[in-house]
Order: sequence, then C-alpha cells, then structure tokens
Amino acid sequence: MSRCNVVSRWMLAFGSLLLFVGVATAEKPPQYGFGRAATEVEIKAWEIDISPTGERLPPGQGTVQQGAAIYANTCAACHGPTGTEGPKDRLVGGHGSLATEHPVKTIGSFWPYATTLYDYIHRAMPLNAPRSLTPEEVYSVVAWLLHQNGIIPADMIIDAQTLPAVKMPNRGGFVSDPRPDVSK
Repeated sequence: MSRCNVVSRWMLAFGSLLLFVGVATAEKPPQYGFGRAATEVEIKAWEIDISPTGERLPPGQGTVQQGAAIYANTCAACHGPTGTEGPKDRLVGGHGSLATEHPVKTIGSFWPYATTLYDYIHRAMPLNAPRSLTPEEVYSVVAWLLHQNGIIPADMIIDAQTLPAVKMPNRGGFVSDPRPDVSK
C-alpha cells in the first residue's frame, strides 16, 4: 500500500471519529460565556410586523399633504421628487406593465396590500435611519405614495381603519399556495 493511501485512510478514520464525537456531544450547544436571553419586553419591542388585514397597525393618522413634505425631506433623495426618478427603486407608476416584456413593479402596479407599505416603511425606511419615523409620519408617507399612484384621493386620511380598506390594483394578481402543508 502506498504512503498516500495510508495517509488517506488515516485521515478518513480520524475524520469519522471527529464526526462521531461531534454528533455524540451535539445534545447541548456550546456555551461561550457572553450574551443573555432576550427579555419579554425586548422581544415585544420587535413585534412590529403588520398583517395584510391591518392587525397591529398603531394609532395615528396621516394625510397626503403631510406626506408630501415628509417624503420630500426623507425619501426623495433616494426615490426622486415624484417617486419615479431614483436612484433607488421606483415607487410610482408602472400601471398595466406587469404583463409586458418589461414590467415596472411599483407600489401602484405590483403590491397587493396597502398595509404592507406601512409595514415596510415603518421597519426599513429611511435607509439611513430605519424605524426613525413616527406612526403619523409613516401614515402620511403612505398616503402620499398611494395618492401618487392614483389609488386614493388627495383628501383621504390614512389610519388603522382606512388603510386596510384600501383596494390595491394588483390585489388579485397573486395566487394562494396550494401546498397542503402551508397554512392559508
């Protein structure tokens, strides 16, 4: 037997032993001596997702007019003055483009639920300071964006009751997942 074969067999045997020892001791994860479990209060502070039905929307309200000023100061640098210029994602327009060769996926053409807009802006925007907007500011920016996309009138007040009732143009554009193991 060549020396290479002996070394290879030894490495295979040693690797198998390490795998066995690793599996045998995998019952308890290693403790590194730092960190701690999150408290209930800390966990609750991160329970901020908003469902399509509007569950967990906070109190507050916003208008298109208020949203125009907040958008100009907070969002326009990335999305352009009207939501169409960029340099980041286009937010306005794209109506009727989803079935074309070059679909334009915007809030008005693609998003199925207006509540998802609140959820995303609240959690992730502005990019340089996520979660820094108050609920009133988020409602106002949502109102402005929905108006810019021709979905709501200029005088509509957006709040926890009116936002879930907004019918998005692409609401019917998604299909349910037919797998039996996925809850609907």
